[in-house]
Amino acid sequence: MHNWKKTILKMEDTMEVAIKILNQESLRIVMVVDDDERLIGSITDGDIRRGLISQLPMNTLLTEIMHKNPIVALAGDDKSNILAKMKELDLLQIPIVDSDGRIVGLETLQHLIEKKKFNNPVFLMAGGFGKRLAPLTNNTPKPLLKVGSKPILENILNQFIASGFHNFYISTHYKAEMVRNHFGNGSDWGVSITYLHEETPLGTAGGLGLLPKNIIDLPILMMNGDLLTKIDFKELLNFHLEEGGDATMCTREYDFQVPYGVIKTNGQYASSIVEKPIHKFFVNAGVYVISPPMLDTIDGVSYLDMPDLLQKKIDSSGQVNVFPVHEYWLDIGQMEQFDQAQMDIAKF
Repeated sequence: MHNWKKTILKMEDTMEVAIKILNQESLRIVMVVDDDERLIGSITDGDIRRGLISQLPMNTLLTEIMHKNPIVALAGDDKSNILAKMKELDLLQIPIVDSDGRIVGLETLQHLIEKKKFNNPVFLMAGGFGKRLAPLTNNTPKPLLKVGSKPILENILNQFIASGFHNFYISTHYKAEMVRNHFGNGSDWGVSITYLHEETPLGTAGGLGLLPKNIIDLPILMMNGDLLTKIDFKELLNFHLEEGGDATMCTREYDFQVPYGVIKTNGQYASSIVEKPIHKFFVNAGVYVISPPMLDTIDGVSYLDMPDLLQKKIDSSGQVNVFPVHEYWLDIGQMEQFDQAQMDIAKF
């Protein structure tokens, strides 16, 4: 998989640099950004050739030859819509930008059409009681609550399948038979599903210890069974493979605004007053990639949550990567989020 970040250049770069990148990479595009990483232009082989035909020198700045109004897609746009747009406009590539115009990705026609198959196990957690969604969960496990026309867990399963994954493990506990009856062995979806039943709840990481050790030699993708998201699982796996290490944790940026003026003091004197400051944090998004050796520390009997497992690894000088999620993400933990999911699913 190619690294689109290598195709990003600055305004002060030259045509010579762009030619070098176009020759080294096979994405056939260079994206030009300003000092705030906002996309301001794009350059393709055709732009370079037009510059050479005009006998521009190799030290010509990119701002003189770039296409200044590149067609883009927004982060979170449905991939099928992006593909349709590219076909309509005869585009081979399309930059992905966030709401501020900052470049966050690149889709290529080849990437969207080709479907690679991944043998990595996918571990989905579906054993929780879902007490905060009662009374909806009194007779139905939370992963089987419908968002739109399909259960939450089926939406998740379909996303992984669309990304090329086919080897699934589902941990169960509360009303496990209903989950098994709905998904069966996965043949209706053209995939393999194996169930790992927790006799007693094992936490968000303990169930990993139930995975068969002898078949796992690839990184494991892991996800809570109550999330609605558009995370690109292929990019997540590629990030983990490129960074190496023990685990990769998806994170979301969370803003918290103090509703009062915050006073800093120096003894009995005020040193500063900040009115309603905003604090930004990265929070756990409930999606992970785990390298196989991590399983050696999980016995499948003891209760264990993912934050504790990862913290232990960090404390022992292990490498836990952070994968910031800019795509749509919703934790369906309470009734408010469940109602929000019903409105949002129509946009998927």
